Formats: sequence, C-alpha cells, structure tokens
Amino acid sequence: MTPYARHVFYVNHPDIESNAGQFRQDCGTAEKTIILGCYHSDQNGIFLYDVTDPRLAGVEQVTAAHEMLHAAYDRLSSKDRDYVDGLLQDYYKNQLKDQRILDTIDSYRQTEPNDVVNEMHSVFGTEVGNLPAPLENYYKRYFSDRSSVVNFANSYENEFTSREDQIKTYKAQLDQLKASIDSQEADLSAQLQQINSDRARLDSQRSSGQIAEYNAGVGAFNQEVNQYNSSVGTLRRTISQYNQLVDDYNSVAKELASLAQSLDSSLQTQRTQ
Repeated sequence: MTPYARHVFYVNHPDIESNAGQFRQDCGTAEKTIILGCYHSDQNGIFLYDVTDPRLAGVEQVTAAHEMLHAAYDRLSSKDRDYVDGLLQDYYKNQLKDQRILDTIDSYRQTEPNDVVNEMHSVFGTEVGNLPAPLENYYKRYFSDRSSVVNFANSYENEFTSREDQIKTYKAQLDQLKASIDSQEADLSAQLQQINSDRARLDSQRSSGQIAEYNAGVGAFNQEVNQYNSSVGTLRRTISQYNQLVDDYNSVAKELASLAQSLDSSLQTQRTQ
C-alpha cells in the first residue's frame, strides 16, 4: 500500500480475528469473493479473518487491500467517484473476461444491487491483473505494486480451483469407466447365458450318445469359455482402475475439504465457487 492507503486502512482500526464466532458477529455476512473480511463505514472498523493454513498464504493481505479500497471509495469526491465509476463500468461491460470475476460481480448484483460499483472498485483493484491504463493509473493512489496483491489472490484461489478442476476431471473419468463397467457386465451376462445354453446342449448330446456332434461342438465351446474368462479379466482390470480413481478422487476431495476447514466451514458460504 502507498502511505495514503495505509493511512486509510489504519484509521479504520483494522482487526485480525481468529475466532470464527467473533468474526461472524462483527461482520455478519462477509464478502462474496475470495476474501474473508468486512468494512464498516464511518471508521467503524475493518475486520479480517485470521487464516493460518500456509496453502492460503496471502488471504489476509488481499482482504486488507480489498477492505481498504472500500474505505477509499467512501472518501472519493463526487467528481472523482463519477470518473472512477465510469472507468469501472466500462471495463466490466466491455473488457472483463474472467468468468470467476464476472460471477462474483453478478452475486453482488443479486444481494447488494446498490453497492455493485463499490464492490467492483475493490475486486478489480485486488484480483484483476491487467486493467486498462486509466484504471491502473488510478489504483497507483493506493498501491506501489498492485501486482503483488493480485499474485496473492491468484495463488490461494488456485489452491481451490486446481483441486476443483481435478475433481471435475476425475468425475468425468469415473462416469466413463462406470459406463464401461456396466456395458462389460451386460456383455458378460449375455456370454454366460450363451455358455450355459451351449453347455446344456453338449451335455444332452453326450448323454444321448451323439458323440460326433458332441466332439464337433467342444472346440467352439472351449473358445467361448476362454473368451468369457478373458472378458472377466478385462472387467476386473477396469474395476481396479475405477477403484484407484475413486481413491484419487477422495484424496483430492479431502484436500479441498481441508482447505475449506482452514477458512472455517461456517465461513465457506461466503466464498464464490
């Protein structure tokens, strides 16, 4: 932060809270982006949630910058605010392509329609890497190196999105394998039905003394049985592959749950997926 931004931040009495219950009491409904904090106007406080998981390093820094920008937005003159609002809305309407950011702004439109541009002001400044030159110049009021804040945001957001993407990939693979298993099992059922029918025919031929017919059919029957056994082996390998993938899926899901726990499960409703 620039000296001015640090001043804006500290006059709002920032507090880092490690108790989730106290944080919810102070913040009520927290932000709907990847940060965990809140800002109360008229210098009534900035509250940040203390996240200690090293995989989520940077969450407090990004939250601090985000909430500082809310306070800074409140301080803008009417003229400056009109100018900045125009820049933010133009970028949102014409240049913003990041779907996560678009979804975040849309969530604010649903829950805080009167503060959407204010939220754009904080979100774009802390989570969007490349902004149009006029916006980049504007944010120089608050950051000597804005990219460091964005890098923090990208880093810990990736801890979630990379695992979410991996889970989606595993889910698609599991669905394909399950369909293959179902198909193989249906084929094996049909093969077994045919084998039982052919075995009954051969047994009947042998018991009735039709030895020539019996001997003529034994070779084809044995091939049929060998094909069935080979198909059983293929099915077992597919099931083994499926079970291994389930283990991999569960492992990544546990990692994701662990990250969620680091942010406290009761706070996860504040994070936009």
